[in-house]
Amino acid sequence: MRLLLALLLWVGMNSALLAQDNFYTVVAEKGDGIFSMLRKQGLDPVKHYETFIDLNKDNIKDGSLLQIGKEYRIPITDDSYKSKGVRVLAAKKAEEPIFDKELGKMSHQNKTLKDAVYYVIAEDSSSTQNQFVQDIAKNLAAELLEQGATVFVMGNGDEKEMATSTQLTKIDRLGNYVEAINKRYLQNHGKYQRLLIIRANGILQAGNLDVSVLHHGNSEQGQRLAENLQHVFKANSTVKKANTDSKIFDDKSTLFLARNTLPAISLITVNKRSQDRAVDAIPVRSDKRKFANWITDGILKDYADLQIEQ
Repeated sequence: MRLLLALLLWVGMNSALLAQDNFYTVVAEKGDGIFSMLRKQGLDPVKHYETFIDLNKDNIKDGSLLQIGKEYRIPITDDSYKSKGVRVLAAKKAEEPIFDKELGKMSHQNKTLKDAVYYVIAEDSSSTQNQFVQDIAKNLAAELLEQGATVFVMGNGDEKEMATSTQLTKIDRLGNYVEAINKRYLQNHGKYQRLLIIRANGILQAGNLDVSVLHHGNSEQGQRLAENLQHVFKANSTVKKANTDSKIFDDKSTLFLARNTLPAISLITVNKRSQDRAVDAIPVRSDKRKFANWITDGILKDYADLQIEQ
C-alpha cells in the first residue's frame, strides 16, 4: 500500500513538473485582452487562443475578460517570436530573445518563410559605434519573423560588459560565430539556411549610402542570394539603371567565415556616399526601415526562385 501511494505521489509530482514546463506567467496590465497579451508575448493569438483559455479558465471573466494584476499562463511554443527570433551571445554560449516590448506591435503576416533559417551578423569595420547597421539588423529580423522565418542575430555579448573585460581577438570572435552558427545549422538540418553579413564603415546616420553586395566565389547559393539582393537594391537606387553586378568578396574575415561555416554566405557592405564611390556600389537613400524592407524583398525572391526550381 505504501509503495502504491509513493508511486502515485511520484507520478503526480512529475506530472506537475511537466505541466509547469509548458507555460510561464505574466501579469495582466491595464488594457490587456487575450489577443493583446498573446501578441505581446510573440504568439499568434488566433492559433493559441484556445490553449490560453484552457490554461487560464479560472482567471477569465465572462469567457474572455482578463483581470488587471492577475497572473496568466502563457504557453511555451516553438513558433513564438521569442523562440524564433534569437540573439546569440556567442562568447557566452547563451541566447536571448531579440524582441521584448516590441512584440505587441508585430503581426503574423504569413508563413512564406516557415522552413527558412537566417543568421545575421551586423558589424562596423571602423572603431566607431554604428547603431545604424544594428537597427537595420533588428528591423530585418522583425520583417523575416513576420514572414514565418527563424532568425539568429549573432553577437558576442553585452557591449558594456565586453568593454570592461578583456577584448576578444578577431579570430576569437569569428571562431565563436562559426561554432554557434554550425551548431544551429545542424539542429535545423534540411531547412533553407543562409548567413548574411551586413558590414558598415563609419557613422551612417544621415545622407545617401553606397551599397555593394558580394558573395563567395565557390558558392552558387550565396551568389544567387547576392544577385537577388543586388536586383532589389538596383531597383531602389537613387541613380537610374545602376550598371553593377554582385562581386566576389576577398577580405580575410569573410573568407574565414565562408570556409568554416555551413550555410551559404552573402555580404552587404554599406558606406557613406562619396564622390569617389566604388564602381560596384549602388547609391540608395539612408532609410533604415526601407533598407531592411529591400533586404527582405531580395530574400523572398531568392526563396521563391529556389522553390520554383524544386
